[in-house]
Amino acid sequence: MQNTSHLVMIQPTNFAFNKQTATNNYFQTEIDGDHRQAALQEFTAFANLLLDNNIDITIINDTNEAATPDAIFPNNWFSVDAEHGLFIYPMFAPNRRLERNKEIIDLLTSKFSLQKITDLSHYEKEEKYLEGTGSMVLDRENKIAYACLSPRTNSDALNEFCEISGYTSCPFSAVDQNNNSIYHTNVMMCVADKYVVICLASIIDDKEREKVITSIQYTDKEIIEISMHQLNCYAGNMLQVKNKDGKLFLIMSSAAYHSLTAEQVIKLNTYNTILHSNLNTIESIGGGSARCMLAEVFV
Repeated sequence: MQNTSHLVMIQPTNFAFNKQTATNNYFQTEIDGDHRQAALQEFTAFANLLLDNNIDITIINDTNEAATPDAIFPNNWFSVDAEHGLFIYPMFAPNRRLERNKEIIDLLTSKFSLQKITDLSHYEKEEKYLEGTGSMVLDRENKIAYACLSPRTNSDALNEFCEISGYTSCPFSAVDQNNNSIYHTNVMMCVADKYVVICLASIIDDKEREKVITSIQYTDKEIIEISMHQLNCYAGNMLQVKNKDGKLFLIMSSAAYHSLTAEQVIKLNTYNTILHSNLNTIESIGGGSARCMLAEVFV
């Protein structure tokens, strides 16, 4: 099953520019001022849009006890699936590790009746990281983990995840327009049930690009290619979900939506209904977008 009908979102308390992640997230922009209220307003409007479309969400308040400027992006530190329970991932930035607080872990295990925790955070001692479904874009039906390797996505941690979960890894390198490594795979690609949105231009090695194309074609999914400009507008940072009635939606930010061509919008709407919301503050300061804000739950 590629799509979940349940999501977890973390309502931000301490949202701010994170200097620790800005060392390799080139989408972040430091802007003077306190942006917590603007981020909260964007979060609330986004969550309400999903709820209005009958999408099931658990909203958890961020803690006030620690400085967690990126808590709004929970998909990096945990994921949930029926077989392996709660996966906990190794995080690059020390202040992001504070997001893994016991209160939230206990809430998740209780609410979703999880009997098992698979903790990969021990890789942090070796300075090896794998930031969840940011680092990996999962083709769940075909058990393929697409991953652009970067300071946040280590091959050893990736291989252990795949060994535990039964996935096959498809690693590659991807860069932005300035030839910097793209920090998370979900910035440049999105795997849905019958298609893949991907910026192939970011994979500059011909053999690696062909490997990814061949893998996608093998799964009979249509490739919908986006440009480097569209990648910069977070058009790769999308997530396909279904609501309580089984209707499919593709979730993205308004910046991503407005970067799409008319032909791309028509194509995507043949597969699912597009939902988009203004996330300008969260995107510019946090360096993440709609998909990063949504942790999937498969139980």
